[in-house]
Amino acid sequence: MTPPGRRERKKQATRAALREAALRLAIRDGVENVTVERIAGEADVALRTFFNYFSSKEEAVVATVSSAAEALIAEFRARPRTESVLTAFREAVLVILNESDDANRDYLAVVRLIHRTPSLVPQQLAMLAAQEKALASAIAERVSVPEDSAYAMVCAAAVHAALRIVVNQWLEPGREPSTETLRRQVDLVIAELAAGLDRP
Repeated sequence: MTPPGRRERKKQATRAALREAALRLAIRDGVENVTVERIAGEADVALRTFFNYFSSKEEAVVATVSSAAEALIAEFRARPRTESVLTAFREAVLVILNESDDANRDYLAVVRLIHRTPSLVPQQLAMLAAQEKALASAIAERVSVPEDSAYAMVCAAAVHAALRIVVNQWLEPGREPSTETLRRQVDLVIAELAAGLDRP
């Protein structure tokens, strides 16, 4: 892949600064007390710059999850074509888990925030739909079928839902989440999918 140019790197940095500012303020003060003006100020950019990247404060707060999903799909696309869809997905998840602790911590902070903030749910649902569509496209490319094929869409929905369930269970109150525990749960859920769901 061609590395991004300076202009693109600057845009990525601005988006990241806004995303991080939104999350920082939402965790500290509560989403209801955060405004787009405060997010722009915290990121040290003009208000109009905020709207070049996000349509609302909710989108900016949830953007960390969207960014993680984009990284996961990119990693899935980069896996060797000799790997099956489920193997490639599992390996991609593990690569992301082994990356920056800061990125993983921010991702988990957003998931926790969504769980306790109903106003973020519509944005989360829209984001999940977009992620599932992007994953279906990547799966279709890997196995050489149309993007709108039943296989690509069902497979994307299944692995996407499985990962979401694993993360939600991992973050249940009273548990002490660790990356190693999450790895084991990912292995388990991928094995369940690989074994098939039609049981006597």
